Amino acid sequence: MAIEVVDLFCGVGGLTCGMKQAGFNVVAGFDNDKTCEYPYSYNNNSNFHCRNIKEVTSTEVNNCYSAEATKILVGCAPCQPFSTMSYKRFKTPSDREADLKYNLLSEFGRIIEGVQPLIVSMENVPEIRNTKVFKEFVELLKNNGYFTDGGQVVYCPDYGIPQNRHRFVLLASKQGEIHLLPATHERKKVTIRPFLEGLPQVEAGETCPTDPLHRAAKLSELNLKRIRASVPGGTWRDWPEELRCECHKKKSGQTYSSVYGRMSWDKIGSTMTTQFFCYGTGRYGHPQQDRALTLREGALLQTFPREYAFFSPNVTEYSMKDVARHIGNAVPVRLGEIIGKSISKHLDDFNQRRD
Repeated sequence: MAIEVVDLFCGVGGLTCGMKQAGFNVVAGFDNDKTCEYPYSYNNNSNFHCRNIKEVTSTEVNNCYSAEATKILVGCAPCQPFSTMSYKRFKTPSDREADLKYNLLSEFGRIIEGVQPLIVSMENVPEIRNTKVFKEFVELLKNNGYFTDGGQVVYCPDYGIPQNRHRFVLLASKQGEIHLLPATHERKKVTIRPFLEGLPQVEAGETCPTDPLHRAAKLSELNLKRIRASVPGGTWRDWPEELRCECHKKKSGQTYSSVYGRMSWDKIGSTMTTQFFCYGTGRYGHPQQDRALTLREGALLQTFPREYAFFSPNVTEYSMKDVARHIGNAVPVRLGEIIGKSISKHLDDFNQRRD
């Protein structure tokens, strides 16, 4: 019997790509961002449905699967309402619940209830566990006959992802207990070096002639002086006094030591946000070259394959901000692969018990 996967909130395909690397056939992805269609479809050979999840019916999702397929449904609802930064924006739980993206997890639950896939995977930020909508989601799974351990917080380097990043993964199955695989890597040995070393050198503001995604943002003369004064793993406190930002001279700015920082070859990198290509938004300085990370480097730290295309070769001009948003919002491909391998092990274990 065929096993097929549909990916909700698929974006440019980080989770889909990982599931495919784990050996699964991902037949379709749904997302309301039309600009994700080319990278999703081209790289993964899967159908892209540009749809608002609130308008997607269970029948529409069901029709993506073959008639006799074993159905797996995966997804990562937008995490902005639940992220650490959101706690600064929302003063009360009701403020958070009023966010337009807050109830998208409920929409995921609605589709699960209609489709009744054999296995479900939900990925998000750890903070989602403390919300009403998550508790309702888990209750819905249990009421529909799913077994789940409630999910677990993943520290990305434990699975070979070179970022100081925590994510939350919940797996659920109608067949019985299902768990994420144990750590595959020794976290202290995971570094950015094997991901970035050997790429062609580019200057700030330049684009590699053989890879249009290997493009670095421009830097002002002041920021060029700052990055030249930065040491790998250091802080802006290493700079001469005249290069320091006014905000860092205030007491309130003393704690933001990682901004304008360089990465270190033999350590993990910072969390890849949608602003990773900007030198001043975190520790996104290249460990050796005087510039911020390129878009390609950000994608590689998100564990996308080196050949992953984020726009058509016919595109001559593109927005760095838009592509960085796609990369930063993606599920790290390696985490998608771990989710896929965990599901595969669960299916194998069940079949062995049945035999």
